[in-house]
Amino acid sequence: MEQGWNEQAGAFTQYYGSTDLDASNLMMPIVGFLAADDPRMLATIDAIADRLTDERGLVYRYRTEGGVDGLAGEEGTFLLCTFWLAQALAMAGRVEQAREVFDRAAGYANDVGLLAEEVDPGTGELLGNFPQAFSHIGLVNAAWAISEAAS
Repeated sequence: MEQGWNEQAGAFTQYYGSTDLDASNLMMPIVGFLAADDPRMLATIDAIADRLTDERGLVYRYRTEGGVDGLAGEEGTFLLCTFWLAQALAMAGRVEQAREVFDRAAGYANDVGLLAEEVDPGTGELLGNFPQAFSHIGLVNAAWAISEAAS
């Protein structure tokens, strides 16, 4: 808790001492590490929604420009991370915002309802593993969280 929070970033960050965001921090309330309505978690959710999304509102795992992963090239946005955002928003009581994020991500399902791993931020084309079980798990968990928060 002490090292993961970065005052300058106003969020929990990718690694200790970093100001870089990482969508995996959306898992903190999902796994019960920290309540979704904790002020630090709310700030992290907002920071990710604001600074780690593309023009469509889909979530990147993290920004690759820093080279922290050692891989060349760019990545698309990740549907699982976008569903994590929807779930965290629902758990924080922001049901309408959660529905918007959920609908946006679910809209990338193909004609038989299958999702890929990533979405190309430029073209909207599905990328990566297909079908991607993690994307579908994220969809189900986010849908459940939204349903629970709305009732």
